[in-house]
Amino acid sequence: MSGENAGNEFFRLTVNGIDHDVRDAWVGESLLYVLRERLGLPGTKGACEQGECGSCTVLMDGEAVCACLVMAASAVDSEIVTVEGLSTDGEPTDVQNTFVAAGGVQCGFCTPGLIVAVHHLLDRTPNPTDLEIREAISGNICRCTGYGRIFEAVRLARDARLAGG
Repeated sequence: MSGENAGNEFFRLTVNGIDHDVRDAWVGESLLYVLRERLGLPGTKGACEQGECGSCTVLMDGEAVCACLVMAASAVDSEIVTVEGLSTDGEPTDVQNTFVAAGGVQCGFCTPGLIVAVHHLLDRTPNPTDLEIREAISGNICRCTGYGRIFEAVRLARDARLAGG
């Protein structure tokens, strides 16, 4: 966009249950950029910027999406949940705790996207099979762990939830 209207866009996003005014935005900014740079929510990571790695996974109206592929202005009237919004009390979630316990966190770059994807899976499918777990995180690339410890973390979280803990 050029001319006198460039950078004068205004819209409101609901992120983690809070309404945020986004001012002086370019209408084509990605949701990832707006979350990190305009709203100060750095948990959502940007890596490939093409929707291939899953590091920017957020929930939009209850569905897991790559924030790098969503234009922020198109997310108006949607409920966005980032990794920061998964916990209501500021404490790590059960999934975050099992990732630490199982050693499913190494460099940590993919971790926020994986955590969001796993919450999405377990909230929709309380007792996923190993195949369902693999499918649910298939869009999230991790270069460090080899996935074994990540799968173990998901199984631990699943089993704890099923046991009522």
